[in-house]
Amino acid sequence: MSRTEEFQELRPLLFSIAYRILGSVSEAEDAVQETWLRYAASPTEPRSVRAFLSATVTRLSIDVLRSARVRREAYVGPWFPEPLLADPYEDPARSAELADSVSMAALLLLERLSPLERAVFVLREVFDFGFPEVASTVGRSEAACRQLAVRARRHMTEGRPRFEADRTEREELASRFFDALREGDVTGLRDLLAADVAMVGDGGGKAPQLARTVLGADHVARLLAAVFPRLALVDVTCEPHQVNGQPGAVFRDRDGRVLHILVLDVLDGRIQAIRLVVNPDKLGHVGPVADAWAVHRELQQARRTPRTAP
Repeated sequence: MSRTEEFQELRPLLFSIAYRILGSVSEAEDAVQETWLRYAASPTEPRSVRAFLSATVTRLSIDVLRSARVRREAYVGPWFPEPLLADPYEDPARSAELADSVSMAALLLLERLSPLERAVFVLREVFDFGFPEVASTVGRSEAACRQLAVRARRHMTEGRPRFEADRTEREELASRFFDALREGDVTGLRDLLAADVAMVGDGGGKAPQLARTVLGADHVARLLAAVFPRLALVDVTCEPHQVNGQPGAVFRDRDGRVLHILVLDVLDGRIQAIRLVVNPDKLGHVGPVADAWAVHRELQQARRTPRTAP
């Protein structure tokens, strides 16, 4: 097998490691590409190609994350990971861990960890690397990695909810949610929301977004019912889609360009959080991006213009 073939075979794993460490599709893809360049330029053949490539992409991701932390401190408004529509890596033996670790809620919890803790947690708890391999990958002793793993698990466990919905329940609830959303059904939406539901938008100062976090089932239901059905006035469409392993949707303008992505956090039979990724910088990997400000102006004009009777 050639180096190119070996790399392509492991590419899904490398991307999945990098994305969980970085929370960014574009940065993960860059880390994977740099890993290939280093592998292609290496004069010697590594004893284990998987170990070499995993270590390279992990170390690159740790370095990128350290610099990204500084940028995120100056980020305008709430910061969310770049939405991932499909995880390329599959492992039936660890499908539950893989799906859970890529959710928006889990990635936001991972933000609490130091870069080293995050890398160790991802390698050990998500991809089941042995501690000798983890230690070699991050350049720390096995004992140090075990301590890092313990601290990371504690932080993650403390932030996790007590109850989780299964996939069938999530999909059924999401279907009802999007039906009620299209119809502007306040009661139908309220019945699906947790009492303390939060709706939060990430525009990064580069697109129209929520002025603040909206809290409570009644407030969120009324806002959703008031805003989202109006998008049809300017031919915006809602395309339900799995996002980071959770129910969500891609909203597109009349030309099919991505306007924003909505993600639902479903737990214990209710929607606990609604996250909107509106920042155009985080949508380019999904497809051509709409001019959100232009759509916003068109919507405002459509609302002011009275409809004429047929």
